[in-house]
Formats: sequence, C-alpha cells, structure tokens
Amino acid sequence: MRLRADNLSSLGFALGPLCWAPVSEIWGRRWGILPAMFFLGVSSIGTATSKNAASIFITRFLGGVFGSAPVSNVSAALADIWPPEARGSAVILYSIAVTGGPTLGPIIGAALLVNPSLGWRWTEYIEAIWAFTTFAVCFFALPESYSPVLLKRRAQNLRIKGVTDCYHPHERVKLDFRTVITKHFTRPLLMLVTEPMVTCIASYASFVYGILYLTLEVFPICFEEIRGMALVKASLPFLGLFIGVLAAVFINLANQPRYRQISAAAGGKPVPEARFAPVAFAGFVFVGGLFWFGWTAGDIYVSVWHPIVASGLIGAGFNVIFNQCVNVLVDTYGIYAASAVSANTFLRSFMAAGFPLVARPMLYQMGVGPAISVLGVIAGAMIVVPFLFMKYGSALRKRSKFAQI
Repeated sequence: MRLRADNLSSLGFALGPLCWAPVSEIWGRRWGILPAMFFLGVSSIGTATSKNAASIFITRFLGGVFGSAPVSNVSAALADIWPPEARGSAVILYSIAVTGGPTLGPIIGAALLVNPSLGWRWTEYIEAIWAFTTFAVCFFALPESYSPVLLKRRAQNLRIKGVTDCYHPHERVKLDFRTVITKHFTRPLLMLVTEPMVTCIASYASFVYGILYLTLEVFPICFEEIRGMALVKASLPFLGLFIGVLAAVFINLANQPRYRQISAAAGGKPVPEARFAPVAFAGFVFVGGLFWFGWTAGDIYVSVWHPIVASGLIGAGFNVIFNQCVNVLVDTYGIYAASAVSANTFLRSFMAAGFPLVARPMLYQMGVGPAISVLGVIAGAMIVVPFLFMKYGSALRKRSKFAQI
C-alpha cells in the first residue's frame, strides 16, 4: 500500500503544475503558491487521520497536486526578482531544497516509523505543520513579483487617480472558461510537445529525477535486505546522496563567473547555452556514480562505503543537471517560465511515479549490477544532450513561439 500511495502522490505532482503554473501567469505568483500550500497541510492531516486505504490514496494524490505548486512557480518567481547573471545563485539554493528533500525524507520517515510513540501517521502530521508554517510566513512575507500583474495593478491605480490613458495588455486577458482551459491550462503540455528545447531538457532532467526516486526502492533492497541492516541504519546511506547534492553547489557556483561574463558580453541578456557546460560535466559524474553503485551495492563482500560514495556522485550529478536545466528554461522562456518548468515537472513526476514500480522487478530478476547498469547506459546516451544544445540552442530559440530571447 505504501508504494501505491507514493505513486499516487507523484501522479498528483505531475498533474498539479498544469493548474498552478497558469494560475501564477494569470493572477500572479501569490495565487499560484499560497492556496496550494494551505490545502497541502489540509490534505496531509487527511492522510494522517485516514481510516482506510481509499482515503489514504485520495488524500496523498491531492497532497501531490497541492504540493507541486511551489516546484512549478518558485523558480519562475526567482526569475521575476533577480536578473539572469544573479539568478543562478538563487536557483542553486532553491535546488538544494527540491533535490535534498527526497534524500532526507527516508531517514526522517524511518526514525518516525520505528518510534512506538509516533509511527507513520506522524510523517503526515509533521508535513502538515511544515506546510501551515510556510503558508503563514509566506502570507505576510511573500510579495507579488509577476510583472504583468504588477503593471496591470499600477495601470488600474493610475486610472483611479485620473490618468485615463494608462493600461496594460494583461488587463485584456480573457478569463472565460474556454479560454482558460484551451489557452492557459494546456500551455505546459503544448510547450512539452512543440518546443524541442523543453522536450529534450525535460526528458533529461526527468530521467535523472526518476533515478533519484528509484533509490527509494533500491536502497532498502541493497542495504536492508541484502546487507541486513536495521531500518534506520539502512536509510543512513541516503546521506551520501544528500552530501552529493550539497557538493553540487560548488560546481554550480563555479559556473557563475563564466556565465556573468558571457551575459555581459551579450548586453546583459540571458544566454541559456552558457548553462550547459556544468551539465556536460555532471553527465559523466552521474553515469560513473550509477555504474560504481550498481556493481558494489549488492555485493556483501564489498565495503558499504563504496555504494555510499557512489551515491554521492549520483546526487552531485543529479543536482547539477536539475539546477542548470531549470535555469535554462527560465532564461529561455521569461514570463512563460512557470509553464516551461511545469512541463518539466509534469514529465519528471510521471517518471518519479513509474521508476519505483519497476525497481524491485528489475533488481530481483536481473540483479543489482546489471539492472543499474541498464540505467547507466541510458544515462550515458543522454550525455550528448548538453553538447547538442550548446551548438544548436540558439537556432532552436529563434524558431520558438514562446522563447523570450
């Protein structure tokens, strides 16, 4: 039941951005984040107090729908606040939360599960407490940052003061049901299908994200079942992933001076292709970590430190790829960044839901080494993606209907 509930949550995470990204691009970032955070807390309490499997599945699915709003819109809000040359550092810190959360969650969950006075329901109560706390802080401290909404409000205020010839095109956005559904809510899917840059970047980022969620099933098999560790101890290797995520910060920061120079040479405009050099490097790190982990984690005669260090390489490679892919989408699509990031979130959440389903059959039937090696080969084939975009990215942007540069 745990697996199916987690998959429904990931499925909600895939569908939610199709709603929250257009909301933020019509009514602003606050409306795209705050209501969802409040109802995430409500749905978490619903899961914690559920009495049967059906109610757990429903509330977990709704939790995924509501919990996806910040992932869709925070990176777009960062683009509202910081210029391209500074935004990279902000997204680096943001990505620690997005990528670090899934690596620390299993450790916290295991500790709660083995505590007889707490149990699994407290995983949801703690999530509710965190969601409501975040909602309260953001309600008072999160300003509206979406420029079309701000300019629309300014034009309306000026007209109230007697300046009759002021208006903003965002005031003319039609909000009838048909237009909202056919134009705004379908925009992320349209971009995923018709924008080659979104399609390829989302596919690459989604694959590595799916690998991260695959570890939620792989680690218990390797460390708990094969190596015989206790539940909490078997979850500690996730710290290797988290340390890798933190180490990726230095790789991402190292690219910032180079990016600022290239952006300055382009007149201060964003240059998405300058984000791909770290992705190219991280691709090799990620693949190396997969093969190292695969051929050491399932062998009880090999020191446990081998797969733990290998998981650090996986975490580092994953975070660099994820971080820079988000930056590329935000650089390229500007005011449509929320929809571009939502297209990415939609695809990677489906993979995050699907990969854990195949993890156990793959590992049991093929063995840990061969199964992880298959994924390593696929990841190796994807190494070519950043190199292609470094060469052809500019031409693709010129053909795009949504690109802002």
